[in-house]
Amino acid sequence: MSMSDPIADMLTRIRNAQAVNKAQVSIPTSNLKSAIASVMQDEGYITSFKIDGDNVANKTLTIKLKYYDNKPVIESLERISKPSMRLYASKDNMPSVLNGLGIVIVSTPKGVMTGQAAKAQNIGGEVLCSVS
Repeated sequence: MSMSDPIADMLTRIRNAQAVNKAQVSIPTSNLKSAIASVMQDEGYITSFKIDGDNVANKTLTIKLKYYDNKPVIESLERISKPSMRLYASKDNMPSVLNGLGIVIVSTPKGVMTGQAAKAQNIGGEVLCSVS
């Protein structure tokens, strides 16, 4: 079975793990997924992440989820740009989430970063997902 949207699969696994109060979730890894996890860690939405495995085919990304007062820190996790409909934003049209209380994760020519960081560097890119 082939997966048409691995990023949506990653976000769904995180949502499902938080729904049952799991401490961590394991996901098949890729460079883009680890970059998204890095942005989420830098912004304080997850505790940490690590890449396990000995060869390329068996590598997994293990994400330690973050909770505050027995509630998940991530309230909403949505895929924005999909394989069937890509969404790109310029620095002037960068979307905001909850009037700045959440973040959008953007894939730019300079790497994966938040929408706010991309706007500060005067670059746009593909809006991958929103986290709040």
